[in-house]
Amino acid sequence: MISIPPTEETELIQKRPLKEDIFDVLHEKIIAGTYKQGDWLRQDDIATQLGVSMTPVREGLDLLVSAGLAERVPYRGVRVREMSTKDVVEAYGMRLYLEAIIAQEAAKNITREQIAGLERTLEEMKKHQSLQDVSKERKLSREFHAAIAAATKNELLVKLYEVVSNAFPDWLLYEALFRYPELIDGSMMNTYKEHVAIVNALRKGDAEKAMLASIEHVMESGKWLEEYLEIPAELLREKEEQVSPLIKKSKK
Repeated sequence: MISIPPTEETELIQKRPLKEDIFDVLHEKIIAGTYKQGDWLRQDDIATQLGVSMTPVREGLDLLVSAGLAERVPYRGVRVREMSTKDVVEAYGMRLYLEAIIAQEAAKNITREQIAGLERTLEEMKKHQSLQDVSKERKLSREFHAAIAAATKNELLVKLYEVVSNAFPDWLLYEALFRYPELIDGSMMNTYKEHVAIVNALRKGDAEKAMLASIEHVMESGKWLEEYLEIPAELLREKEEQVSPLIKKSKK
């Protein structure tokens, strides 16, 4: 078990809601690779190292489970989620489809207020472009996509998106940035530009362009899955081929 040393993080969690800040501390350490897939997150160890009681630690772990970064094993506890190649590929395929549908529906139903909210999130994301900001950027990115799902006004789509986004291993992609810090500038900026393209299409109410921009955004993640997580290219291309009719249609 890897312990969390008492540092300035201990001071941080004294000033904010404990469960959320414990989540942030653990989240950042998972992304940074301090905790590996399958590592156990022991409540008593975390509580001791951070100088807090067991209750907020348990609540913070619950947030990790809800976010898809950890899993609760009956009678054992909570551990960092382990993902097989099959898990990753299935989540990738589902996200390709779902992001396409959500983008189309959002373009038809999104309000000016919701567009303004997305633009505010983009501005905030632009401020977080360093390696130390990866955890914050990931959180903002999830909020960005969740807001687009909410703009569809389709409760089922919103629920499906929550399930699929939690299954998608984007935290493993962020972890790759800590292993290859030289990629940080280009990666963060590319993600920002992709998000801008989606918002521009939504602002115009252009369902086809919004769909295409969203698919291309997810497919960029596919390149990372292949290169840095060593997911077989043929499995990823198979999932991408399933949405190729949507891409061809949007480009006509």
